[in-house]
Amino acid sequence: MEEKNWNTPKPCEWKSEELSQGRVIDYKAFNFVDGEGVRNSLYVSGCMFHCKGCYNAATWSFKAGQPYTQELEEQIMADLAQPYVQGLTLLGGEPFLNTGFLLPLIKRVRRELPEKDIWSWTGYTWEEMMQETPDKLEMLSLIDILVDGRFDITKKNLMLQFRGSSNQRIIDVQKSLKAGEVIHIIAHFSSNKL
Repeated sequence: MEEKNWNTPKPCEWKSEELSQGRVIDYKAFNFVDGEGVRNSLYVSGCMFHCKGCYNAATWSFKAGQPYTQELEEQIMADLAQPYVQGLTLLGGEPFLNTGFLLPLIKRVRRELPEKDIWSWTGYTWEEMMQETPDKLEMLSLIDILVDGRFDITKKNLMLQFRGSSNQRIIDVQKSLKAGEVIHIIAHFSSNKL
C-alpha cells in the first residue's frame, strides 16, 4: 500500500469560515518567483493538507503570523498600482481556506486594477475544487492562473517551473471554466525563467 503524503478532504469538508483566523504569514512586494513577471505575493496562514516535505510548513497553523489589516490591504493596492507590477499572487498556507478576507481583496483588485492578473496556489485539485463550497468557487472565478494539487514528495522535481512536484498543474482558470475542462498553460512561459 502506497504511503499517503497529505490529508484529503471530502467535498465541502473544510470551510474557510470555520478554519480561517484572518491571518497572514508574510507579504512580499516586487518579487519574481511567485508567477510570471513582477509580482506582489501574499502568504496566508493555515493549511489542512500538511503535505510531506512542504517547503512552507510554518504556514500550516491558522494562528501563525499576524492579522490581515486594512493597512496591509492599502499597501498591497498601492504596490499593485505600480506600472511594472504584473499582478498579485496568493499562496500560503491555503488561500482557499481564507476566502473571508481574500475575496474582498480580489474583488477590489478586479474593480480598481482590472489590468493586473491574479495567481493562486492551492492544495486542491481542479476536480476537487469543482465540488467545493460557493465561496471557494467564487474566488476561483476571479483568478487568472491556478497552480493546483498537493505537493507530492514522491514526484518532486526541481526542474519544474512554479511547481514542486509533477502532479501539480498550471491552469488557465478563465479558459478552463469556459471549456468545462482543465486547460493547462506550460509552453506560455519562457524557458529563461526556470
